[in-house]
Amino acid sequence: MSRAPSVPVSVFAWSNGRAGRKSRAVPAEVPVAFVYDGTAEAVMMATPADLEDFATGFSLNERVVQSRSDLSAVSINSGASGIEVRIALDVEAGRVHAARRRRRVGPVGCGLCGIESLADALPALPKVSAHLRLTPEAIMAATRAMAPLQVLNAETRAVHAAAFLVLGEGIVALREDVGRHNALDKLAGALARAGRSAASGAILMTSRLSVELVQKAAVMGAGVLAAISVPTALAIAEAEKAGITLCGIVRDDGLEIFTHPQRMQIEAPADAR
Repeated sequence: MSRAPSVPVSVFAWSNGRAGRKSRAVPAEVPVAFVYDGTAEAVMMATPADLEDFATGFSLNERVVQSRSDLSAVSINSGASGIEVRIALDVEAGRVHAARRRRRVGPVGCGLCGIESLADALPALPKVSAHLRLTPEAIMAATRAMAPLQVLNAETRAVHAAAFLVLGEGIVALREDVGRHNALDKLAGALARAGRSAASGAILMTSRLSVELVQKAAVMGAGVLAAISVPTALAIAEAEKAGITLCGIVRDDGLEIFTHPQRMQIEAPADAR
């Protein structure tokens, strides 16, 4: 049973003083369960597309595994109530993951997957050491170039996108989902499966910049994370600690740099670190 990423619905529309029925495409949103070696790990509400990328990126970004080679196989199984993504780990990764699960003392009901305490919500992030240099114009142009690549959003006007910009190549990958963090996990998986390092370019988002996006970007090793909206205070603080250049309010006429401006080819203020 396959699932389409969008669903046609009938709506009652009011426009220019006229009312009538019309058909509109809306994004599909289904439960996607990640099952590692036969044991359920997490259930995410997601768009049913690019699920092997999603499984790979989620596994890496949530540190279930250390590298793509730890994943022996991924299979997608769709049923009436949702989609089960079955992930087989290699022997050592499976042993480590099983030991981690045994240390958990109870269920959690928050928006962060698999955490056991408030302290786990803000784990120590790896320090990013990407050495790329970008111009604001490159980020602005790439953000503009995302729109025609967002096929599902053009159809539904209701999903987020995460894209990867490489200087000299442009946008080399873009993934969409109803959840911004899901879109980034899918992008991470696409890059890992293609053998690309996130340190070689910049991540672009069509969403607001919340802390979980910074956490995932740090695990990916990305030096630049840019979006069309404003980052939260916590996202700024974590990006500062992780060494990520955080750019927001990306528009046709400019952008704002919240942390580590040294990767941007502009004249930084004297007090910038």
